[in-house]
Amino acid sequence: MTHHIKRYVYPFTAIVGQENMKLARLLNAINPKTGCVLIRGQKGTGKSTAVRALADLLPEIDVVDGCPFNCNPYNPREMCDSCFSKFESGDKLPVKKRKVKLVLLPLNATVDRVVGALDISKALKEGIKALEPGLLAEVHQGILYIDEVNLLDDYIADILLDVAASGVNVVEREGISVSHPSNFILIGTMNPEEGELRPQLLDRFGLQVTVEELKDPKQRAEIVKRVDAFDRDPEGFIESFREKQNELREKVIRARELLPKVKISDDMLSVIISLCLKIGVSSHRAEITLTRTAKTLAAFNGRTYITDDDIKTAAILALPHRMRKLPFEIPKLDHDTLEIVLQEAKNESVTVEEHRENFDFDASTTEQANDEINVKKARKGNLNKKRVFGIGDVPDIKLSLNEGFSSINKVGK
Repeated sequence: MTHHIKRYVYPFTAIVGQENMKLARLLNAINPKTGCVLIRGQKGTGKSTAVRALADLLPEIDVVDGCPFNCNPYNPREMCDSCFSKFESGDKLPVKKRKVKLVLLPLNATVDRVVGALDISKALKEGIKALEPGLLAEVHQGILYIDEVNLLDDYIADILLDVAASGVNVVEREGISVSHPSNFILIGTMNPEEGELRPQLLDRFGLQVTVEELKDPKQRAEIVKRVDAFDRDPEGFIESFREKQNELREKVIRARELLPKVKISDDMLSVIISLCLKIGVSSHRAEITLTRTAKTLAAFNGRTYITDDDIKTAAILALPHRMRKLPFEIPKLDHDTLEIVLQEAKNESVTVEEHRENFDFDASTTEQANDEINVKKARKGNLNKKRVFGIGDVPDIKLSLNEGFSSINKVGK
C-alpha cells in the first residue's frame, strides 16, 4: 500500500546562520572518520531541523536489495557474512538505490534494540541468520541521530561510540559472537541546562559546536519569513532552493573523491601537535581529529594541501570540548587567541622527523597509522622541554577561565 501523506524536509541551504554547525555536519558527512558530531544549544535553535536537512541533502546510496544489514554491494568490508559469501562465490548482488536513512535513537532503547537480539540455539546452526537486526544494522550507511544525548544511558552511549569508531557491531551472548558492518554518521544534540556528558564520553565526539540564538534582527526576521513560506507552500519553497541544494550536494561528492589525495606535510603535523600542547589538550584524539578535519576542509574547498586557515577552522570544531574548563562553563575557543597561539606553535614547533627513530608504533590499519604516527613521540619531545597545562604537572601559568584559555607563556622545567 502506498502512503499518500508526504513529509517535507526543510532544505539544508535554507537554514539561516549557524555556519559552524552546518560546516561540522558537512565535514562529518564527507569524512565520517572525523568522528561523531556533538551539537550543544538551547531549544529552538535549529539543531534537529539541520539533522533532517542533512539526510535529505546527501546523495543517494547503493545497498544490497533485501539485506537487513543494508550492505554496500561494492565494498566487501561493508558486507555481512551472507552477502560476502555470495560476493566471494561470484554471485551478482541485487542493488537498490535509496536516500540516506535517518534513524532516531529513543532514549529508552534497550541494548537488544540497539545492537540486535541473538537466538543462541539458531546461532550455532545458522550464524548471522540467527541475529535479529537492531538499530545498528538499520543505520548502516546512514545517520544515527540522538537527541538529548546527555540523558542517554552511559552503557548504551559507550556501545554506540565504539561501533561508530570501529564500523563493526559485535553481538555476543553466552560465548556466541556474531558481527556485521555498521558504518554511520553519529550526530548528538543536547541542551546543557539538562546536564553535561561525562568527560570520557565527551572526548569520544570528534567535533563539537555550540549553537547560540541569533542576535541579528535581520537574520531572525529572515528565519520567520522562510519558515512561513515553507509552511504555506513546502513544495514551492523546496523548489526555490533546489539549485543551491544540488550545488552543495555536488560539492560534497567532489570532496569525497578528492579526500584520499589530500596530504599533510611533516611541518604542518608538527604545528598541529604544538598547537594542541599549547592549548592544553591532553587527549591524543585531539591531534588525530584535528588532522582529519583539516584534510577534509581542504578537500571541501577543492585543494589537496592544508593551509593555516584549515587548521584554525578545524581547531574551532575539534578542540574546545577537550580543553580544561570550570563546571558549567561553555567550552569556547576565541578566534583572536587561536591566531596568536597558532603563530606561536608555528614558530616553536619541532620537526617531527626528530622523533621518528625512537617512535614505538603499532596500528591496525594504514589509515590509523597515517593519522597517529609521531603524535605520541612529538608530544613527548615537547614535554621534555617544558611543562604544559593539562599534561603532567600543572605549571605556574596564567589561564583565563572566562575566555576558555589564554596564550600560554613559556615555562621552564
